[in-house]
Amino acid sequence: MDIKFMNTALAEAKKAFELGETPIGAVIVKDGKIISRAHNRRETKKNALMHAEISAIDKACKKLGGWRLCGCDIYVTLEPCPMCAGAIIQSRIDNVFFGAYDKKAGAFGSVCDLSELLAHKVCAKGGILEQESSDLIKLFFEKLRKKEI
Repeated sequence: MDIKFMNTALAEAKKAFELGETPIGAVIVKDGKIISRAHNRRETKKNALMHAEISAIDKACKKLGGWRLCGCDIYVTLEPCPMCAGAIIQSRIDNVFFGAYDKKAGAFGSVCDLSELLAHKVCAKGGILEQESSDLIKLFFEKLRKKEI
């Protein structure tokens, strides 16, 4: 695991913040190199599927020319939801590293652990740059409540 990849995911989350999107960013790494990066775009694209993880997986599949992302790791600033966890598992990503835990919808241990239920096993580790990830999300929702976003 490399902190620089999580910092890149945080940079993606900040892009989402600037767009008025929930600040979540993701990067996919293979052989020590970033092959895709993305941030939330549900509001701007008017599409419930435009989570950072889904977009990053889509880009990685296109780059590698197939749906199997074996040998890849994903770094994401917030624990993936069930939809994203399912996509991570189905795409055969090896490891997921995330920042903040999601006590309301986290699917790698906080609410449920989908990695224990499906055939492909994904190793998940949370709490990486947790404070930075959590602070960005908290700031976003504070500004949203104040109608500053």
